[in-house]
Amino acid sequence: MILNTGARTDTVQYFSKWLLKRFEEGFVLTRNPLFPNKVTRYELSPDKIDAVMFCSKNYAPILPRLHEITDKYRTYFHSTITAYGKDVEPGVPSVDESIGTLKELEKIVGRRKIAWRYDPLLLTAAYTKERLLDTFAYMAEKLAPHIDRCIFSFVEMYKKLQTNMPELIPLTETDKDCLAEGLGKIAQKYGIYLQTCGTNGDWSRYGIHPSGCATLEIFGRANGCKFRDIKHRGLREGCHCIESRDIGAYDTCLNGCKYCYANKSPEKARENYRLHDPDSPLLIGYPQRDDILIQGNQKSFLMPQARQISLFDDRP
Repeated sequence: MILNTGARTDTVQYFSKWLLKRFEEGFVLTRNPLFPNKVTRYELSPDKIDAVMFCSKNYAPILPRLHEITDKYRTYFHSTITAYGKDVEPGVPSVDESIGTLKELEKIVGRRKIAWRYDPLLLTAAYTKERLLDTFAYMAEKLAPHIDRCIFSFVEMYKKLQTNMPELIPLTETDKDCLAEGLGKIAQKYGIYLQTCGTNGDWSRYGIHPSGCATLEIFGRANGCKFRDIKHRGLREGCHCIESRDIGAYDTCLNGCKYCYANKSPEKARENYRLHDPDSPLLIGYPQRDDILIQGNQKSFLMPQARQISLFDDRP
């Protein structure tokens, strides 16, 4: 099973103590977003987890204790650093601070386990195509020696963005092509492997690789192990990632990103955050008497022989 810690919320930035406690105790509970009374239990022993996938905009809170996970589990890290400031991402550190944190992360896990996410790409009167490309070039020069690849996507125009971010300028196909061409040229200049995430369209003419940012091939290469040849069904249209199990919860992230798909509103996230207890097996609140507890399906994707290899032996 691939364990996903960061698709629904920035678990690392705001819930690191809870996450480390879950690994320490060896299990976690997660509520079904559609049927809240259904609670799934996942075992977190190393023999039950093929790899732990992280995604965060700030790894600083967990760095001092990250070894408690990396010493025992195969891992891969997505680090999101965008061109936007506090007007769009209120709770996210500055670009330079984020670059510094990524470099510290690389010292612990190595560049082969880190993907820099420069997404989503969006346009406003303040964030023009030129600004997005100039900022990408600035970051690319500094990050190229410290990352495995860079991943980008174009903002999805969710209906709630009309309320949360009315200043958005819809991207035209010409806009997308211009951005893709510019990103491709910059990535080539700095030797960065550039790919899309959940984005339809072919930009291979600009040296850009297709979607699939959480594949078994990537996890295997990063951790020196072999996975079975399984078709990656993806999580949505345009996605080619392997299925994973997310232990986070929607409407809990305090980053306050205006384009966020995982929060209904910053107020709702703050309300739920007040219900968080680092000692609870659930991210938010506690198990209830009428909850229906289900044992999660934790099938392994590893090749049979790979499961017998020590984690210390299969590091690159």
